[in-house]
Amino acid sequence: MNAKHILFSGLFSVFLFSCVSNKKFKSMQAEWQVRYDSLNTAYMKSSGDLKNCNDQNADCNSKKTALQGQVDDLMKQNAFLKENSTQALKQLQDMSVISSAQAESIKKSMDNMGAKDAYIQTLQQALAHKDSLNMALVMNLKGAIGNIDDKDINIKVEKGVVYIDISDKLLFRSGRYQVTEQAKTVLGKVAAVLRNQPDIEFMVEGHTDNVPFSNGLLQDNWDLSVKRATSVIRILQNQYGIPPAHMTAAGRSEYIPVDSNDTPEGRAANRRTRIVILPQLDQFFKLLEPKKG
Repeated sequence: MNAKHILFSGLFSVFLFSCVSNKKFKSMQAEWQVRYDSLNTAYMKSSGDLKNCNDQNADCNSKKTALQGQVDDLMKQNAFLKENSTQALKQLQDMSVISSAQAESIKKSMDNMGAKDAYIQTLQQALAHKDSLNMALVMNLKGAIGNIDDKDINIKVEKGVVYIDISDKLLFRSGRYQVTEQAKTVLGKVAAVLRNQPDIEFMVEGHTDNVPFSNGLLQDNWDLSVKRATSVIRILQNQYGIPPAHMTAAGRSEYIPVDSNDTPEGRAANRRTRIVILPQLDQFFKLLEPKKG
């Protein structure tokens, strides 16, 4: 083999070795890159998991501290309840001795409570009976009076009391206290119902508006309201036979208005005569009296 051939063979071997090594290097480099990427991905995931774990541990520690505080508080409450239960049990034991010694007194107290309940029921029955009588009276009055305008006469029950309001234009002329002939007919119908209730007592009230009044004989609205009340009383007594002992006359002047005195309509509503059926309080006082025997 000549030198030229030997030299060529050597160069070819070097070149061939160089080509093979370069391919293997690139192949290994690609393989290492894949492994690196895989390891890097795994590393990043592990780092994230580690961070999440640390965060969760911090949160768990915080919750653990809070729960431990609640447990400590509950243990204190439990100890407090145990202590109070012991004291309560001792008090109940002491009370059992007292209860046995005072059993008769407690029994009497219970009997008294039962008697009070019966008394309350009696009062309630009496009130219900009274309300029934009042409603019957109102119906009888409305039936007797008939179709008179409610603006001129109004019959109602308020808080267990019967009221009969009669406007002054039906009873009197302006500034006068003499009862008109038309009004006497109305008063006669009212008297017929009241006369059938021999135990009824009532008050006749005179009411005025706030317009100052004086005519020489009467000084003011006080005088006018009283005179109008006594005029109605005299009609009921002298012409319709109502016992005078069952009636009371009262003047209320302008001081209990039912409407505003700022308008003509309001003043007209305030000028009225009111018959108030008085409650029979003596029946209730009898209920309060101790029973004999």
